[in-house]
Amino acid sequence: MLKGLALSPPVIGRIAIGRVVEKNGRRLPEKDDEFTLTSQVQNKEGWVLHPVDAQLRKEPGAKLRSIPVRLLFDDPDLSLRANYTMFDRATGRPLCVGDGESCKRVTLSGMQSLPCPSPAVCALAQDGNCKPYGRLHVRVEAAGNTETGMEGMSGDELGSFLFRTTGFNSIRTLSARLRYLFAVSGGLLAGLPLELRLRGKSTTLSHRTPIYYVDLTLRAGSSLAQVVALARQEREQQAALGLDQAALDEAARQGLALGEFEESEEEGAGVVEEFYPDASADGDSGAALAPAPISLRGKLHRKQEALGVRATATGDPGVSHASA
Repeated sequence: MLKGLALSPPVIGRIAIGRVVEKNGRRLPEKDDEFTLTSQVQNKEGWVLHPVDAQLRKEPGAKLRSIPVRLLFDDPDLSLRANYTMFDRATGRPLCVGDGESCKRVTLSGMQSLPCPSPAVCALAQDGNCKPYGRLHVRVEAAGNTETGMEGMSGDELGSFLFRTTGFNSIRTLSARLRYLFAVSGGLLAGLPLELRLRGKSTTLSHRTPIYYVDLTLRAGSSLAQVVALARQEREQQAALGLDQAALDEAARQGLALGEFEESEEEGAGVVEEFYPDASADGDSGAALAPAPISLRGKLHRKQEALGVRATATGDPGVSHASA
């Protein structure tokens, strides 16, 4: 088995609430008020729609604001992977991934484990390139028997649709829902018939403009007691057939632990384009493109030079390059 390569759940499609569009010669993210399910293939118009997208819409052109789903894993931290993440804007390579307490960071001396103070107070995150970044893996039920999900599951039962977000509202809401459902179901998350739902809210920062985030709820018409009873019944049936959910969770946990970072440079380039766009160019006035972004290595050099100048000026022997 290759070391240094994280094994994340196989992805057969994407779930998005926005798209990347071209404006004034620049590719920029654009928010939407509905879900879109795409394949992993792009053409000159953008991501190609997945056949499941049309199956879920009640009629052509209808807004898709809820998706029947199931989770692959019982462990909430396997279904939703959320970290503070900084990407190299020039290459798409992940550079620093942390949880608010500790982080793994690419430095001039190699990979290091360091304290993670969170982006608000981190010197390397002051340019806004370090954000909460979440990846939710779900199975989508497109048609057939959505009560049990056995006939309605879209294709591969071990494949997933991936929803990516840097939205604080989505990450916080999904994290809370997963932990509540895990607790109340006795840890039977993978057996619960659930629904991704798009919700809207307005805040002071949004200037009364609706912003949309993703929630994970019970399906319409279902009660908590009903879905937990169904999950317990299905788990007993799976055990009788020799299906081991705990072993699947452990295999996923071990696979994710193999790599320092989950995203490759190829995947990171797409994440940067969609969630970390340059904000310095004025799209309305057609201003020139922003200068090439500075990599983390460049930032580290600048910080070390600044620390060296300060140490020389003040004669402070306590300043060292390790603080970078």
